[in-house]
Amino acid sequence: MPYEVRCMKVSEIFYSIQGEGILAGFPTVFIRLSGCNLRCVWCDTPYTSWNPEGHDMSFDEILAEVRAFNAAHAVLTGGEPMIFPDSVELTKRLKHASLHVTIETAGTVYQPVVADLMSISPKLANSTPRQREGGKWAAQHERLRYQPDVLRRLTSEYPYQLKFVVSAEEDLEEIQQIVHAIGANPSHVVLMPEGTSSETIRERAQWLVELCKRHAFRYSPRLHIDIWGNQRGK
Repeated sequence: MPYEVRCMKVSEIFYSIQGEGILAGFPTVFIRLSGCNLRCVWCDTPYTSWNPEGHDMSFDEILAEVRAFNAAHAVLTGGEPMIFPDSVELTKRLKHASLHVTIETAGTVYQPVVADLMSISPKLANSTPRQREGGKWAAQHERLRYQPDVLRRLTSEYPYQLKFVVSAEEDLEEIQQIVHAIGANPSHVVLMPEGTSSETIRERAQWLVELCKRHAFRYSPRLHIDIWGNQRGK
């Protein structure tokens, strides 16, 4: 029986370079789905989480727009793409189109997607919105943000990177706890500075690089911030 035609709520599709992680620099088409189960206080895409927006697109419409860029790499991102069961079929179609498929996820939900790289960004305690909007999202976010069983399954079934947003040196203790708890390979751990400006990124990079050297983690630049600043669709 053919797969039933469905639509997914897409915030945007754009062609840029991968700005973060082990594939930084590769020309990449980004498919950003709208909707998220978390509410990170420093979220840089509020239009897919705090205030989700977008329009419905069929799989064929998504694939047609992706193919128009003639890219070799595709990233399914959000929001949180793993909360949508239809992400499974979409990743199958992206792979059938001979694309290298990366999934950007917080690692809180499992779906049997097709992925060449599972880019997992577990959210630390620094992400909990304790003050924003009177803290009304804090309890839900704190309950959902860390799911070790899901993280173990994703890291055991897919090629992966664990990508952490770091805002203070004190975050390292929590990162090490997570890495140890799920049995992750330290060489797959990527640290990147939190920030929405080149100045903040550079300032935090000074001490973050030293932490990476000390603990054999990888440092990730944030090329899109360096090049375009905190612009949407870049």
